[in-house]
Amino acid sequence: MTRSIAHNTARHRYEYTEDGALCVLDYELRDAGAIMAIVHTGVPAAVGGRGVAADLTRAALDDARSRGLKVLPLCSYAAAWLRRHPEYQDLLSRP
Repeated sequence: MTRSIAHNTARHRYEYTEDGALCVLDYELRDAGAIMAIVHTGVPAAVGGRGVAADLTRAALDDARSRGLKVLPLCSYAAAWLRRHPEYQDLLSRP
């Protein structure tokens, strides 16, 4: 990943702007802050297909790991991404 993704803690999201389009991964903290529930990944169609959603997901998961959080992928994109990346399976929390 070469993108500089920002963690906007006030808005509970990871953000990256690609060619002027804001791309985001939104999350909620649950279980007294022990679980990061990924609720939405949004990349405008104009900048889709460039791997931005994958980079946002990886950034969120790497951050969750560094903070000792479990992850609950409620967003269909994040859930599919996690299925394809077994190296992140240890982060999964069950609903």
